[in-house]
Amino acid sequence: MIEVLTTTDSQKLLHQLNSLLEQEPKCQPKVCGLRLIESAYDKGLRMTARLRDFEVKDLLSLTQFFGFNTETFSLAVNLLDRFLSKMKVQPKHLGCVGLSCFYLAVKSVEEERNVPLASDLIRISQYRFTVSDLMRMEKIVLEKVCWKVKATTAFQFLQLYYSLIQENLPLERRNSLNFERLEAQLKACHCRILFSKAKPSVLALSIIALEIQAQKCVELTEGIECLQKHSKINGRDLTLWQELVSKCLTEYSSNKCSKPNGQKLKWIVSGRTARQLKHSYYRITHLPTIPETAP
Repeated sequence: MIEVLTTTDSQKLLHQLNSLLEQEPKCQPKVCGLRLIESAYDKGLRMTARLRDFEVKDLLSLTQFFGFNTETFSLAVNLLDRFLSKMKVQPKHLGCVGLSCFYLAVKSVEEERNVPLASDLIRISQYRFTVSDLMRMEKIVLEKVCWKVKATTAFQFLQLYYSLIQENLPLERRNSLNFERLEAQLKACHCRILFSKAKPSVLALSIIALEIQAQKCVELTEGIECLQKHSKINGRDLTLWQELVSKCLTEYSSNKCSKPNGQKLKWIVSGRTARQLKHSYYRITHLPTIPETAP
């Protein structure tokens, strides 16, 4: 598929993909640091994978509440994991760290007119720290990530891989894959620290490949193989991460898995707070339940 892309749009997409692949190794979490978090026991004094995952779900609730882009959420998770993989963070400080990473991502990705005030963000999140606390933590995060806020994310790869596949399909087949569904699956994966150990390109292609299998889109299999080859992704790695993504989505779809909770955000903006907020803050979108296979 890659070899026969001749349209101007396809060539632009391919150029963007090459650029992302070149930048991918930079600004990613330290895998060794993430493994330490995964191996930590929950005694209330150390950062654990469970605490990290709960914090990311809170960030997803905020993303949905404000109607922010998926790229904002993906970048916030990247910043949080880069920081946690470098620093020993006490659980009592995790909320401030997470919200600082989220605010940095919002200011980096969203239009300026959609960026909330720090005081509103803290109030809606129901944290007790001050704006000064948030700004101090933001500076600490920036220092530890070497002031490099921009990063190559799995969402960027998801967009490009999807667009390249679409470009190679006839018009009548371009509804075979639903991008919103792929986005929802990526969000679910971000809520597990495990997937921050995967290269963004591998995670994105794993999600698309798994969905192609679920939808029985046999004609797209060759496209996945071409993208895999072009991205220099090892076949075993792709298979491994597909299996892990499949397991995650199955668990996420079950009733036992906790979902991002937007109810507390709806509750906190009642009354006086609600009257002070912008109308755009009420654009709430919900993360759908993700079945393992298509109905």
